[in-house]
Amino acid sequence: MKIHTPFGAPSDALLTGRLTGRDVVFLPRHGRGHRLLPSELNHRANIWAMKKLGVAWVVSVSAVGSLQARYRPCDIVVIDQFVDRTKKALEHTFFGRGIVAHVAFAHPICEELRQRLLQSARACGARVHDGGAYVNMEGPAFSTRAESLTNHRAGYDVIGMTNLGEAKCAREAEIAYATLAMVTDYDCWKDDGAHVTVEMVIDYLHRNAEMARRIIADVIPRIPAPPAWPSHEALKNAILTDRKFWPAKTIKELRPVLAKYLGPPQRIK
Repeated sequence: MKIHTPFGAPSDALLTGRLTGRDVVFLPRHGRGHRLLPSELNHRANIWAMKKLGVAWVVSVSAVGSLQARYRPCDIVVIDQFVDRTKKALEHTFFGRGIVAHVAFAHPICEELRQRLLQSARACGARVHDGGAYVNMEGPAFSTRAESLTNHRAGYDVIGMTNLGEAKCAREAEIAYATLAMVTDYDCWKDDGAHVTVEMVIDYLHRNAEMARRIIADVIPRIPAPPAWPSHEALKNAILTDRKFWPAKTIKELRPVLAKYLGPPQRIK
């Protein structure tokens, strides 16, 4: 299904269907055939399209590099924090253009969804780690050794190029968001083995894919049908701009995000 958004095109057409008795939506983050760089991802369009389709929970399956020896290739880290190394703050928010909002982001991952992913990963026999800080760099090049050593010595856990913008937009859209960080390599801080290469990443991605599918199938029945977690009310006290000042054009653009705060539907020219 192709969705048109005020923020441009999503990464690809969204696939809808049913899995373990629930309606689900799938979006290949980098497009089918892996055609988009991490810095080319349109997080606002992707999340807006999900919200438009009624998605209330997002599970991100993402390849990451390990920054600590305890996280081995093919391990899974169910992260709970982010460190932002991007330069695209304005592309990671729906707000602006006359409406100001500041969502709480101290705990950027939905803990209720995170705990269910942990349960499912353990039930599926994965080597899984509870919690961790994900460093979001921009790429597309991998880290320099100096950067990797800095992240390692700071005690951060994994590094990737995609999840922060997704998590911020999901929080603003009141979608519960959590990540399965699938370890593919040791980045380049570790000097007693081969440094990360594309071939290495692809090899471990293929090994991780089957486990990810099993975990997703297991976790869906664990998610309660009514969206009633704190993430689903993230905007409740976050919008600072008085309702009477909201520009009609911005309201129209953000209708899926703001729907519950707009009252009865009104015709917007």
